[in-house]
Amino acid sequence: MRNNTLTRAICIAIGSMIATPLAFAQEAPAVEEMVVTTQLRTFASSSVTEEMQNQVSAASSVLGAIDYIPGVLVNEGDAFGGDDWSTTVSIRGFQVSLDEQQLGMTIDGIPNGNSNYGGGSKANRFLDTENLFAVDVVQGTSDIASWSHEALGGSMNFRSVDPTDQAGLTVSTTFGDNNARKVFARYNTGEIADNTYAWISVSTSDIDAWIDASGESNRDHIAAKLKGYYESFELTGYISFDDAHEDNYQRVTPQEFAEDPTWDRLTGDWTGIPHIDQLYRRGWSTLRENLLAYAKVDFTVSEIDFSTSVYHHDNSGRGDWLPPYIVDVRNDGAGNPHSELTTGAPVLGGSPLGTITFVDANGRALQPRANCQSSLVFPYGGAGPAYDPACFPAGAIPVGSYRHTVYDKQRTGFIADFAWQQDLSGFSNELRGGFWYEDNTRNESRDWLKVLDSRTGYNFNHLPYWTQYDRTFPQETMTWYLEDTIIMGDLTARLGVKQYLVDIEREDEHQGGMRTATVDSDSDVLFSGGLVYALPVDGLEVFGGYAQSFSSIKDGVLEANQTALDSVEPETADSMDIGLRYSTGMLNASLTYYDIEFANRITYIPEGSTDGIDYLGESDGAYVNVGGIDSSGIEAAVQAMVTDSLSLYFSYTMNDSTYIGTPDPAANTLLGVFPGNTVFGSAEDMFVLSADWRRDRYFAGVTYKDVGERWLNAANTTRIDGYGVTDLYFGVDLTEDLLGLKSANLRVNVSNLSDESYIGGVAGGWGGWIAPPRTATATLTVDF
Repeated sequence: MRNNTLTRAICIAIGSMIATPLAFAQEAPAVEEMVVTTQLRTFASSSVTEEMQNQVSAASSVLGAIDYIPGVLVNEGDAFGGDDWSTTVSIRGFQVSLDEQQLGMTIDGIPNGNSNYGGGSKANRFLDTENLFAVDVVQGTSDIASWSHEALGGSMNFRSVDPTDQAGLTVSTTFGDNNARKVFARYNTGEIADNTYAWISVSTSDIDAWIDASGESNRDHIAAKLKGYYESFELTGYISFDDAHEDNYQRVTPQEFAEDPTWDRLTGDWTGIPHIDQLYRRGWSTLRENLLAYAKVDFTVSEIDFSTSVYHHDNSGRGDWLPPYIVDVRNDGAGNPHSELTTGAPVLGGSPLGTITFVDANGRALQPRANCQSSLVFPYGGAGPAYDPACFPAGAIPVGSYRHTVYDKQRTGFIADFAWQQDLSGFSNELRGGFWYEDNTRNESRDWLKVLDSRTGYNFNHLPYWTQYDRTFPQETMTWYLEDTIIMGDLTARLGVKQYLVDIEREDEHQGGMRTATVDSDSDVLFSGGLVYALPVDGLEVFGGYAQSFSSIKDGVLEANQTALDSVEPETADSMDIGLRYSTGMLNASLTYYDIEFANRITYIPEGSTDGIDYLGESDGAYVNVGGIDSSGIEAAVQAMVTDSLSLYFSYTMNDSTYIGTPDPAANTLLGVFPGNTVFGSAEDMFVLSADWRRDRYFAGVTYKDVGERWLNAANTTRIDGYGVTDLYFGVDLTEDLLGLKSANLRVNVSNLSDESYIGGVAGGWGGWIAPPRTATATLTVDF
């Protein structure tokens, strides 16, 4: 790559800089505690509270806990977050979905490696809900020290629990609707060496699809964490492995939803007709394995705090579909049997010669009878005679494929941060900075495998007859930042700069790994700054912040063809926050006005429209720049302890996100951009009301979230109804009843208490996923 030599030189220099003070630190005087340096925030931020976590079932995804924060909207295909395909997260009109990647995610400050469906990993791949300590959400103007390629509209840092100083075993079991089952266990070791503590956890969960139980979501997870508190440094280590198999949910149009709001048009019964069975739910699957490990050292040398981390991430898996044909990729000669139907070496690359839908007993392709009219009406409005068994002679054998898009990724990275705080005459000053380097290699290939007998089931030959493509995307990232913060009495001011240097390549493994595309996706130097002023009223402060954000071109843009590099530019955003914060022991409140201008918006146009799927497309859609987005609005939140037993929470969001077109009206028309229209899928109004109560051994809480109407498409011609959802939890402490235990409790969670029927997440501009119905779970947790 272009920056390889430079990168290695900088890494060696940085490593030397960090290693030198660490070596001195081994002989430094003892430090009473490790101080994590923070700054008065000049932008809107929120943290998930314990009450918010109680609203989420133990069998659910960690993403569900952030849904109650101002400006945030989370939609998942089921009540447990058991389907990545249907998961969408929106903050201030910026989204993570099949369409877009505009929000940053980190785990204990470690970058997650993108959140997209194809090869990305959201936070739920790295953390069990029981191991979640907190989530810090920064809306809009992201923290300069957040390490992410995609934090245009905000960032989320999911923090894991630390080991306890006492040994103990925590075991929980969860049962619920849709045959939901989860077993979790975490063992805290106590002190295993001087000032060293650890835990290890395991869990397994199984959930049936809420739509006719025709699919399932299975997940196995193991994790461990270590903390060491030593004389001159603090050590943190974490490792997790996650193995998930998720059968998907599919989008429906508003008309389909009106006709039957309980069915997403995927099927649970095998018919033996490939055109119908292409929507067999168990053939629509997401398989993922994720291994993440990091080690972090915090230490202080000469009044400078250092924090250094190294990490490694392995991601592998595949996405499955059932095309209703065999692709003809070998010229076997006219009238001869098709070799694609027999086991042999796969064809590597090349272009299709056609498709095969029915064959005779010898494996020769058959053609439908002349002038036959197909009687098929499902799915996608039916199909031509080539897919209808009634148009072929008796004894014709249907054939179909099982298509795998295979993902594999390895990331290794290094992070170094420092903070130097000084008290000077009349003011204090903090200078902080950091460096992030990551080497990322992602491979994507596509295998076509024959369904063994399309008449009886979807079992398939595990040896592919065609590998359509096999591409590797090496990516190298270097990022640095510097920020200075001055505190003068009641006034805090900060100014920072940051830059991304990102190189991406595409290599064709069918051509011996030959490099076929490359792009330098570097940012300009990005500026950020802000002010915080403490007002005369105790606990009240006013703040304002500005930041330039950047999202590099993703390797997915290179998947289709070289011409994408000539037309796609990196995304950028200019964000401004102005607001008030009030904080006392009993009352916390905030009010924020924000304005964000997002340019060079890269949109993914996915396959899977109402007209059907182009299975032969080498990327499941296309990436294009479509102008940008102008997003502005107001966020308000109030949390109050009314009594010692009762707390109340309220948040409100008013958001106006509209498209910015390109300078060329003809280009807007061609790209389907509608300047001034509201961004589809973005909620214009949301509010949350929540009450949490605890007395003696009993506890309970109820939350109501109201989401206003949304547009389904960029043309703003189809409106989705708003909805209101109530979630409930209640429980009891059983410690007094179960002698000999440290603690025990039983908690019941009910999501969508009123059984509201509505469309949740949307993508693609034509459809959305049906939200799950009322779902109840019960969790028994015991500490030994």
